[in-house]
Amino acid sequence: MDKLRDTRAAVGDWLGRAALRSPARLALLSFAVVILIFTALLSLPAATSSGERAPFIDALFTATSAVCVTGLVTVDTGTYWSAWGLAIIATGIKVGGLGIMTLASLIGLAVSRRLGLTQRLLAAGEARASGLGDLRSLLRTVLVVSFTVEALIAVILLPRYIMLDYGFWKSLGYSVFYGISAFNNAGFTPDPVGLYPYSKDFWILIPIGLGVFIGGLGYPVYLNLMRHWRRPRTWSLHTKLTLVTVSVLAVISAGLLAIFEWSNPKTLGNHSAAETAGNLFFQSINQRSGGFASFDIGNAREQTWLLEDVLMFIGGGSGSTAGGIRVTTLAVLLLAIWAEARGRRDMEAFGKRIGTEVLRGAVAITMIGIAVVVVGTGVFMAQTDIPLDRALYEVISAYATCGLSTGITADLPPEAKTTLIVLMYVGRVGSMTIAAALALNKQRRVIRYPSERPIIG
Repeated sequence: MDKLRDTRAAVGDWLGRAALRSPARLALLSFAVVILIFTALLSLPAATSSGERAPFIDALFTATSAVCVTGLVTVDTGTYWSAWGLAIIATGIKVGGLGIMTLASLIGLAVSRRLGLTQRLLAAGEARASGLGDLRSLLRTVLVVSFTVEALIAVILLPRYIMLDYGFWKSLGYSVFYGISAFNNAGFTPDPVGLYPYSKDFWILIPIGLGVFIGGLGYPVYLNLMRHWRRPRTWSLHTKLTLVTVSVLAVISAGLLAIFEWSNPKTLGNHSAAETAGNLFFQSINQRSGGFASFDIGNAREQTWLLEDVLMFIGGGSGSTAGGIRVTTLAVLLLAIWAEARGRRDMEAFGKRIGTEVLRGAVAITMIGIAVVVVGTGVFMAQTDIPLDRALYEVISAYATCGLSTGITADLPPEAKTTLIVLMYVGRVGSMTIAAALALNKQRRVIRYPSERPIIG
């Protein structure tokens, strides 16, 4: 017993020292180790429906896509992987959705029975916004909300799949898989035909769409709403900005998608007005991070691809299962533009002032994201003969961990698949490492240089 206690203490001390020295490095290492573990599991013969070992690049790609909750695939999920393989993928999605940083905080809680500065740094990437002052409540909220929403989605979908003659056990497996995939914004579909045949079946689309929407809000928002749901005026600025920005983006994207695809016979042109409206809002929710599609993206118009490029890059809420630069980053940038246009000294929203250090962080995250996408697209195009529009779409989808694709992923050469693997990894851990670096490098200087304003524009 004493030896077990000593071992737990040693593990806790090691985690503490590693997190204090370099939480970003610990985050990168943790994600890499988990990805390799799931790669090994998917490489087992039992993981494929044929009973043969999956090629290493496909196992690594699928594991990375699952753990990074992306949804891009090089092989058909429903036909290539066995039931055991689907269970491995679903577990990888769950682990990635909860976040390695949140799991690290849970380890720290189990070892030391308390969460201090070390564990706060570990969790900073996944939930660095509101709510970090009480990590016990945050972790409780993470588990309760995720399992509850996933279970509700599965319960709603189960009778529908039974009615579609899938059989009870297969229906149960599909329902649970979709529940996990939807809430975690993963975009994986266990059905070989995906969601295309169900573009007119709102019994399936509505729960999946709602799961994606809720999963993309972020754990700090859940914590704040659960505490103050009866008093909207007391909601945090982060919660208000997230809800408003997400809602506005959903309406704008649905409207633009209607303009682009309403008359396209290859996507929504053959649907009734009600069916088209339902698909528009389903797709507008998934365009930013969900990764599900009720029609073939490869047959969409190029204007739609451009729209989704922008939306995927924006992503979802901070501390959520979504990717991208996050909606609050966009909100801060827009508020800065609005304040500058009106000649105001401060950025203000909902009666609160936003500090300039927040703007600097938003600019840093955005510019780093743009740089990664530009470089990634250049490398990707050099490795393939794919034109710019499709290459840019695939790269942004990987970096923003969205998972939408124009249908080129399966035919990519190994080196291009490797590029997408790196982009998914960087996109998932990037915000965590940047947030940790910014938090640790924050310095207060007594002596400041004299200011001078250069000419802008």
